[in-house]
Amino acid sequence: MISHSPFLSQPLSHFLLLIPLFFTSVASQCKNPPIIFNFGDSNSDTGGLVAGLGFPVNLPNRRTFFHRSTGRLSDGRLLIDFLCQSLNASFLSPYLDSLGGSRFTNGANFAVVGSSTLPKYVPFSLNIQLMQFLHFKARTLELATAGFGNFVTDEGLRNALYIIDIGQNDIADSFSKKMSYAQVTKGIPSVILEIENAVKVLYNQGGRKFWIHNTGPLGCLPQKLALVQKKDLDPIGCISDYNSAARIFNEGLRRSCERMRSQFSGATIVYVDIFSIKYDLIANSSKYGFSSPLTACCGSGGPPYNYDIRVTCGRPGYQVCNEGSRYVSWDGIHYTEAANSIIASKVLSMAHSSPSIPFDFFCRN
Repeated sequence: MISHSPFLSQPLSHFLLLIPLFFTSVASQCKNPPIIFNFGDSNSDTGGLVAGLGFPVNLPNRRTFFHRSTGRLSDGRLLIDFLCQSLNASFLSPYLDSLGGSRFTNGANFAVVGSSTLPKYVPFSLNIQLMQFLHFKARTLELATAGFGNFVTDEGLRNALYIIDIGQNDIADSFSKKMSYAQVTKGIPSVILEIENAVKVLYNQGGRKFWIHNTGPLGCLPQKLALVQKKDLDPIGCISDYNSAARIFNEGLRRSCERMRSQFSGATIVYVDIFSIKYDLIANSSKYGFSSPLTACCGSGGPPYNYDIRVTCGRPGYQVCNEGSRYVSWDGIHYTEAANSIIASKVLSMAHSSPSIPFDFFCRN
């Protein structure tokens, strides 16, 4: 269903011309793309939920780029997709997809919608994703040794890039359980410890290249703004407590990455400040060609947030903005392809990375 109400019908023809410029201006020419393994949640799930649980992700998802069912929660590409494209690498196939025909020679995506770090043994927590990777590694090497064709080698696994983008659901779930701000922040060190443990496991398996995203401004998601009844808003209209908790998590993760650099000899560990990139995009949305940065493109209920938990994007009765409209948020939780393109360009600029290492550093020699 296409809404033709004023708040959902603003054209973006001039901005569509800018999207390739934002992105290609920092895209690299990588002749030998790295093998990439990604661990995370819905921010980087390229089909794990659909493949693993059969959960349908229907139109209007994927309408902008793929024009077919991919399982991505967006109208098009995710940040992980743009990062892969910047290295001339293929899109990552979900590890759980048994029918995709992939031998995962370019890597695999273990991310699944809804994943968190804790509890550890609930699918598809970060720990479960690591267990899947360990099984993948053992089985791949077994098949390669037995001469069953083209698979990732041990050398390929050692030289691979390991991306971790998780933690948002740990914070969000804690708030949704009506925990106080103090209780939520008290649990943050345990979340960071799980990420540290994941890096340690991968390092002990031979991994040396790590790219770690912090979490975004949770308090700016239209879903949270619509569902949280009592809330203190910051100057741009986001929930202060939610964003404060995210900042505490991010500072802890940054320090953790510093510690790990000193502990893990020979490892490259890049910390990427996704929060600052997304918060700037929302706070200065008009500068980037967007309007209504706290309103979902796809949902129901109309302004100010266009989010109703009873009628979410893709369910009967939803409204969706016109293709090319100026929206940061796709469905109240996830970002539009247009927003992801700008986020990717900022990530690739190195201005938000510590240390400031170009992404094509990870290309194979």
